Amino acid sequence: MLYRDLGRTGAKVSALGFGCMRLPIVGGKTASDVFNPNNPIEEKEAMRMVSYAIDNGVNYFDTAYPYHGGQSEPFIGRALKPHRGKVMIATKLPAWLVEGKGDLDRFLNEQLQKLQTDHFDVYLLHSLGRATWKKMQEVDAFSFMSRAKKEGKVRFVGFSFHDDFACFQEIADAHPWDVCQIQYNYYDEHFQAGKKGLEHAAAKGIGVIVMEPVRGGKLAGHIPKEIQAVWDTAPVKRTPAEWALRWVWNHEHVSTVLTGASSLAQLQENVRAAASAWPGSLSAEELARVRKVTELYRTMLKVPCTSCAYCMPCPNGVDIPMNFSLYNDSFMFPHDDMAVMMYNNFLGPEQKASSCKSCEACAAHCPQKLDIVKELQHVHQRLMLMPK
Repeated sequence: MLYRDLGRTGAKVSALGFGCMRLPIVGGKTASDVFNPNNPIEEKEAMRMVSYAIDNGVNYFDTAYPYHGGQSEPFIGRALKPHRGKVMIATKLPAWLVEGKGDLDRFLNEQLQKLQTDHFDVYLLHSLGRATWKKMQEVDAFSFMSRAKKEGKVRFVGFSFHDDFACFQEIADAHPWDVCQIQYNYYDEHFQAGKKGLEHAAAKGIGVIVMEPVRGGKLAGHIPKEIQAVWDTAPVKRTPAEWALRWVWNHEHVSTVLTGASSLAQLQENVRAAASAWPGSLSAEELARVRKVTELYRTMLKVPCTSCAYCMPCPNGVDIPMNFSLYNDSFMFPHDDMAVMMYNNFLGPEQKASSCKSCEACAAHCPQKLDIVKELQHVHQRLMLMPK
């Protein structure tokens, strides 16, 4: 296993981190099951995965309060207790559930108990965006995080992020964070925080944890034949998952990349790929091949939105680029239900396409000349959860 610097913290983390959001569950799983408390973790297989990861040098384990409907933290606490001295535990405070300052300590203490540890190596404010960021400012989460460090309950503090670069930059500049966690892969190079966020964090010495390197499995399974044909012509044969992981690892400022493995076989593949995960190790020809794959995926877009955000802000609060991104995903990756889950569970009521009032304030600003109002109607029709 190769190891990298966790920003300016002085800690070394394995190039491959163990993400605990998509552990195997009894009876199989779909994307929406990662937050479902009624789908118990298949603990025997999950324990085998944790043991294999540790035996092969993985030292960074990432979980969160809501993963597996609250089952992930207790399981990881049990699994890592015998190995606590040689692993780093990262978890996240559920920012959207915080109603007052007292909740900050309450969640932290509850999570320490669940994970059977007296401290977290990394503690993140979970899934920050404009709304949760405002809430964290109101409850003075910065003072709380600083105090948690002084009390020895937390070694390093940070935030995970889902919004645009402007919001990311504001958050990154507001506090002396140790780490941040962003979505980053070859398809989403310029989405959310994106490459600019990665570089901004690195310039400040913030360690960067990458989540969704294979877009929740979309870049690894059910590959369109046109895409697979491009991978098949490469002189060096790699699986689609390895191509995606190697692209992220190619960036020198990435500290660790979280695998979302749901089986021991997937984890073994990821560990093998990590053995040669040197920054700058992909050739110019290999990088060009990844770009070609990205361009091919783009041709499959249902709505040719580039997420430039010139249409924003919407007077009614609709997150137009995010709606179109999820809509496109539902067509590009039809075997996966993550787009429906994200639309119904992660977008606020005002952010959904259904909140469009047909004012057309966005239309004049779209460089692609999209009929945004009409397309938003299609988005909601496709992604809303129908009553059973």
